[in-house]
Amino acid sequence: MTATPVSLSMPTVPRRRRTPEHVAAAAPVAGAKKVLLAAPRGYCAGVDRAVIAVEKALEHYGAPIYVRKQIVHNRHVVETLEERGAIFVDETDEVPEGALVVFSAHGVSPAVVRSAEDRGLRTIDATCPLVTKVHREAVRFAKDDYEILLIGHEGHEEVEGTYGEAPENTQIVNSPEEADTIRVKDPDKLIWLSQTTLSVDETMETVRRLRERFPNLQDPPSDDICYATSNRQAAIKKIAPQADLVIVVGSANSSNSVRLMEVALEYGAKASHRVDFANEVDESWFEGVSTIGLTSGASVPEVLVQDVLRLAAEYGYGTVEEVVTADEDILFSLPKELRATLKEAGDSSRGLGGRGQRPQS
Repeated sequence: MTATPVSLSMPTVPRRRRTPEHVAAAAPVAGAKKVLLAAPRGYCAGVDRAVIAVEKALEHYGAPIYVRKQIVHNRHVVETLEERGAIFVDETDEVPEGALVVFSAHGVSPAVVRSAEDRGLRTIDATCPLVTKVHREAVRFAKDDYEILLIGHEGHEEVEGTYGEAPENTQIVNSPEEADTIRVKDPDKLIWLSQTTLSVDETMETVRRLRERFPNLQDPPSDDICYATSNRQAAIKKIAPQADLVIVVGSANSSNSVRLMEVALEYGAKASHRVDFANEVDESWFEGVSTIGLTSGASVPEVLVQDVLRLAAEYGYGTVEEVVTADEDILFSLPKELRATLKEAGDSSRGLGGRGQRPQS
């Protein structure tokens, strides 16, 4: 009898870090080393609200709690909630009939809501209120028979949800280059909306190109790019010209985290890298670097930033200067379905989500 060969993957071997002495010898640094720490950074109110919603649901209803898609785009947050009993699914048909499902902060289309209703699912809608605002704009302008140019990344969960509010009236514009070729039905009845987590500069460039072709293009009633995205980009724009290296803490599927890395390079950083965790930082990045810029995406808990600061300190970057460009004090009420349960249970511990309201770990 001939045995069937079995292919076994090689076990992961932790990479041995080079010592600070080796890094310094490879490329000496002239002058003092320091970290410029962006503020604001990390959790925004919408993310905080969504994460608290899952935590509170687990606490009051018990595990398992189902969540459609990742509640927010951050590996650490998702893995931590999984350990507590959250089950993340791609679609509502993966949820047992009658079970409880939380809609993620990125929002869902009406079709997803109907699917949940058809399966008799109990739902908690943790959509960020700023995303909900864009949904309402799409519905409103579609009712008035406007054509909507939705600036965003096709396939992103937020864009899918907004598009689903008015698919017959909406076209997605992925980039400034697409603005040069898109065709519209009536250039005099046209409005643009956008994904909330885009690069401010790239979005405005897309709008500029669209308006060159369609001068009567209308703006949304208020900014669609959320305050947290704008504020984090403004902070890194101020830091980037002074930084030899910018490290962005955030996950690869986090649009606003990826944009921060790109903005850093556009505004003068000599190098920019994104990591989920401090152990992903390559110490060779420190070679010849006197100033590190450090920030994090809007779905990143502060504990992950502090881990990077500790690592940087080991390599001589113990001086930390916080660069403050805005103060954030936005708070959002928890989803109405959850507030009713908390009130009935006499739980008044957390009714709001927002910056400065959560512990760092």
